[in-house]
Amino acid sequence: MNIAIGTDHRGVNTGLALIKRLGEQGHTVVARHCEEGAACDYPEAAFTVGQAVATGAADRGILLCGSGVGMSIAANKIDGIRAALVGNTISAEMSRRHNDANVLCLSADTLGDKAVDQIVDVWLSSEFEGGRHARRVNKITAIEQGQDPCVVEA
Repeated sequence: MNIAIGTDHRGVNTGLALIKRLGEQGHTVVARHCEEGAACDYPEAAFTVGQAVATGAADRGILLCGSGVGMSIAANKIDGIRAALVGNTISAEMSRRHNDANVLCLSADTLGDKAVDQIVDVWLSSEFEGGRHARRVNKITAIEQGQDPCVVEA
């Protein structure tokens, strides 16, 4: 799988470890991260990763910052991005199965490397179920386009 990964300065160490591990698993990883020890702003990484996913240059994206909140907010401003802030494997699975999340946002401050690895593995291996969930994702897309989701046909 082609995965775009982005971090800010608080997520860089966790991100570098994840980049290495995913590469060893055979994934193609495109990274946008800060240099270790240098401050950088999370919206820049969120934009780069979100654009890669939205344009099809990457299959999925992963973003890491201190809390994951800023990355999630910024990434969700990009049309076609469904970024999910996830803190456990159940949410990781459901974000894929029910919401077709295409960008995973993680907190580097509250999750250890082991938890990050478990969450990422579940998220990457979970597939979108479609069905009634597709109708709901279509309504999210309608909101992106300024439409009232109450009037969108399934």
